[in-house]
Amino acid sequence: MTVDFPGRETRDDTARERAFTRISILGATGSIGASTLDLIGREPDRFDLVAVTAHRNVEALIEIARRHRPSFAVIGDETLGGVLAEGLAGSGITCGAGPSAMMEAAAMPADLVMAAITGAAGLEPTVAAVRAGAAIALANKECLVCAGSAFMAEAERAGVTVLPVDSEHNAIFQVFEEGNARAVEKIVLTASGGPFRTWTREAMAAALPEQALKHPNWTMGRKITIDSATLMNKGLEVIEAFHLFPLEAEQIEVLVHPQSVVHGMVQYADGSLLAQMGSPDMRTPIAHCLSWPKRSGAPSARLDLAAVATLTFEAPDYGRFPALALARDALLRGAGTATVLNGANEIAVYGFLDRAIGFLDIAAVVEKTIEEADRCGLLAEPGSVAEALLLDRESRDLARRIMRARAA
Repeated sequence: MTVDFPGRETRDDTARERAFTRISILGATGSIGASTLDLIGREPDRFDLVAVTAHRNVEALIEIARRHRPSFAVIGDETLGGVLAEGLAGSGITCGAGPSAMMEAAAMPADLVMAAITGAAGLEPTVAAVRAGAAIALANKECLVCAGSAFMAEAERAGVTVLPVDSEHNAIFQVFEEGNARAVEKIVLTASGGPFRTWTREAMAAALPEQALKHPNWTMGRKITIDSATLMNKGLEVIEAFHLFPLEAEQIEVLVHPQSVVHGMVQYADGSLLAQMGSPDMRTPIAHCLSWPKRSGAPSARLDLAAVATLTFEAPDYGRFPALALARDALLRGAGTATVLNGANEIAVYGFLDRAIGFLDIAAVVEKTIEEADRCGLLAEPGSVAEALLLDRESRDLARRIMRARAA
């Protein structure tokens, strides 16, 4: 087992002390992008915003660009390029549209790229940023779930640092003692349990999208909020943690923690259990990434343990939340199963949001897609990002067919 963090060992002391000042944000109009812009906007003299991108939310991108003055603004949907250009006319900001412009924005010289594009669409731009030599603040799960080994190999070849943005992985990153990696017995990722933590399977079968989107603690995008409701999000995080940290799959544990105060824990051989705690505010892990290896101020609410009073933990219920078991099985199975799981899950989640299938059908579609991918001989570990994207597309096509049949 490798005990070095991928990407860290290539940074010398001088590089580790260099401040991140030139920042690009891939996915600037989402919740992670908004939190990053909030922090950058509070210290305009410290940061130079290089590029911002969005998929289709062109009006929000125009507003962001005019307020924060990046050098380059890109809309992923090529048909909206004219709207973006018109909205930024006279601003001096260079505009672009379409996939090639997105790749150009990702590869622009920057100290840190916030990789916050949702879905597999974020994989190629993030790899472009890696190859350009920027440190990566990774908020895109698909980079590690779809192509974990290939992505981390790219980061290692480029000698770049990968900083985890997810609150759980960032928590582990903060308390994982690099020099004591061999003394780590396990890590613990916490889950709030989502809006259906206490619901019966029968009640969840009738759950509506509006109910699933009411997360008790976090404000996030629609897709990740549904993933939190099924606990698939925690399963995907188990897969991510396997690629981020020098651990075996069996050393990654999940605990349900409804208060969302403890974000991650590391258990050491001497019996010490180190935890990172904080209020449920994504600006805390984002601020950590923006300032790493130092720390700087953030406006997140300070944790008042006396006011919280009680912290509770419980084992996840794999019977009521089978998505978590599917994700763990996918990690253990390998052979590209995690890539299929992720693609099928995204199709099923949007199918639920569109009311084409029920809430419990999400995990069922994912399970059936993995079975069909195996039967069709599609399962094979991607050796490159291109192979991961091909398997992702094939798994999505399978999931669409399965979902249509289920809906009918």
